[in-house]
Formats: sequence, C-alpha cells, structure tokens
Amino acid sequence: MNVTRPVSEPDMSFADVILDQGGEISSKLDMLRIDKFPPNAQKTLRQFSLAEVAEFVGVSQSYLKKLHLQGKGVEPSVTPTGRRYYTASQINELRSVLDRVPHRVGTEKLQVIAVVNFKGGSGKTTTAAHLAQYLALRGYRVLAVDLDPQASMTALYGIQPELDEKPSFYETLRYDEARRSITEIIQPTNFPNLDVVPANLELQEYEYETPLAMQSKDSTAGKLFYTRIGDALSEVDDRYDVVVVDCPPQLGYLTLTALTAATSVLITVHPQMLDIMSMSQFLLMLGNILKSIEAAGVKVSLDWFRYLITRYEPMDIPQQQMVGFMQSMFAQQMMKNHMVKSTAISDAGLTKQSLYEVERSQFTPATYDRAREALDLVNAEVINLMNEAWGR
Repeated sequence: MNVTRPVSEPDMSFADVILDQGGEISSKLDMLRIDKFPPNAQKTLRQFSLAEVAEFVGVSQSYLKKLHLQGKGVEPSVTPTGRRYYTASQINELRSVLDRVPHRVGTEKLQVIAVVNFKGGSGKTTTAAHLAQYLALRGYRVLAVDLDPQASMTALYGIQPELDEKPSFYETLRYDEARRSITEIIQPTNFPNLDVVPANLELQEYEYETPLAMQSKDSTAGKLFYTRIGDALSEVDDRYDVVVVDCPPQLGYLTLTALTAATSVLITVHPQMLDIMSMSQFLLMLGNILKSIEAAGVKVSLDWFRYLITRYEPMDIPQQQMVGFMQSMFAQQMMKNHMVKSTAISDAGLTKQSLYEVERSQFTPATYDRAREALDLVNAEVINLMNEAWGR
C-alpha cells in the first residue's frame, strides 16, 4: 500500500507572521475604538469641577461662586446638590473675563520642550501627553508634536495612525519635492488650546533618508538636517506659546533634530539601577554628538533642562536610594516633584484617555487623587520654569 504524505503548507516566515499579527492587533484595537467611540463621533471632554477650575484659572473657589451668584462670567452646569461644573471652553472665557490669559507677549519666545529618554518604559510619552494637556487647561496655546514612530501620544489623543491616515511630521521633514508645510499637518484635539502633529511609521523614513541627504552633492538640506524642526515651527511661531515634543526612545536623527530646536529638555528617569545605567550611556552619546554639531557652527542653547523621576514608588527602598544617588550629583537639575507610579494612569490608557479626561468617579478616589496631585505638581513646576525663561 502506497501512503502519500499530505502536502504541508510552507512555513510562514517571521516577517509574514509579525505582519499578520500586527494587522490583527490593529483591527482588534479599531473594533475597541469603535465600541468606545463610534465612527462619526468626536472625542469629547468632560466638564471640570469648581475646585479644578479654580486651580486652572488661579483664583479661589469662593471667588468663582461669587461671580456666578452675581451673574458675571459664564453660566456653569449646576447639579441638584448645587455642585458647579464648567467646560474647558468656559474656563477660557473665565480667564478672559478675569484678565488672566497667560499667552506670551512682546519678546517672549516660543518655548519648545523636548521630552526625551533613550530607554522605553520611562514614562516619557505619559509625561509629554499630560504636560501638553495641563498647559492647555492652564490657558497656554499648545502644540504637541509626536516624533515617535510608535505614535503612542497620537493614539492617546484619539488618532489611530494606520486607520485614520493622518499625515505625520515626516511630511514636513522629508527632503523631496513632496514636502508639505506644518500648517497642513497640524490636527485639533478635544482640548481647546491644544493641537497635535501626529506620528506614524513613516517617521522612521527620516532616519534612513537623512544620512543619504547628507551625502548629496545637489543640496545642502541634508547637511543642515538639524534645522528642519526649528524651521517648521517658525511657520507657526505666532500661533502657540509652547511646543511639547515627545521624542522617540532612541538617539537618532529625529531626536537630534528635536534637541537642536528645543529651548528646554525634560529627561524622564525611572529610578532603578539598569535604567540609570542606560541613561548614563544616553547622556555620554548625546553629549559627544552635540559636540560634533556645535563644531559645525550650531550652538545648542537651552533655557533649562531637568531630570524627572517617573513611575516612582515612595515605599520602595531601592528606588529611594536611586533618587538620593541622583540628587547627590544633580541637585540643581532635578525636578523637585516626582511622578508616582499609579494604576489610575494605566487604567485610563485602556480607553485611550489621559488622567485629565477620565471621571474621578471611575476610580478609587484616593488612587485618582494621588496620581492627579503628582501630575499637577510636576506640570506646575514646568510652568514655573517657563515663566522664569520668559522673565516673568
């Protein structure tokens, strides 16, 4: 008896497998997004409590109550129990009425804050995304720039790159004739005062094209690659007070171009030995590369730079020791406030929301309050640094 072996399918290559799985993840994420946000729906923003509004505007709660009772300012939503809630647009109206709009004036320059780290998992994107939203809630005109090809901040802001087909910053940075103005790339968000330049995988092309452009004899654009983000931002200089850049977790041309355009740098640090060792290598490499750029005649001048401790667990003794280790060396450059590790932030991210978007009632109050307090203190410290740079 002849036995014929079944013809087996050829084994899928690793490339085919990861392409299939990447597509499946994207499809499932889109189904989740459609479930949470129907196709024709816009991402909305909750209303803010009287206590939150008082903090964002910089006045007391009693003063806001008095304004409302006198029929001045804006008309908040009032619950049957007398609680007052305001929309983000109403917060801006209140600022105008009270003459507390913080926009830059005169010779105050555009602040460009680059949030960087060489190692993933340091809370870099979380820091950048929440900082941009907080600045917008405090009345500043903000542009968030996602330079990370993984596009995590873009997704958090409600844009799914592979499905929404929004152009990324690559369209402005590219070297060919298809290059577009940044004004065509900027997208609005659900926060008044906050726009975003989305990211997608195309951004990685900039890393490949720049060394080729540097060797080109037909143009000097490649040799001046480090000016491209600064030149792009100059087109919208009058529209914003601050730009927050989420850099990729690698020391490539995207990060170098962002750092050259930056007026300040925030380096996120997870206080564990391996992360600090990685950061040490990052700083050594970055310093040497910036020296090379400066040798070409470009001065990288910052108003400030700081190390921000992220995902901090105050009861973890080794983490306390690492924080003390850093403070003993860089006391002047350490942020006074730390961002604590919190399940509230990760849980909010499951629905592509930030801590400023979710309702407090969805969480254990103590967990939410602890995370919000840490976030607000860190972000308020950044505002103080901005004001110092402006000479306020």
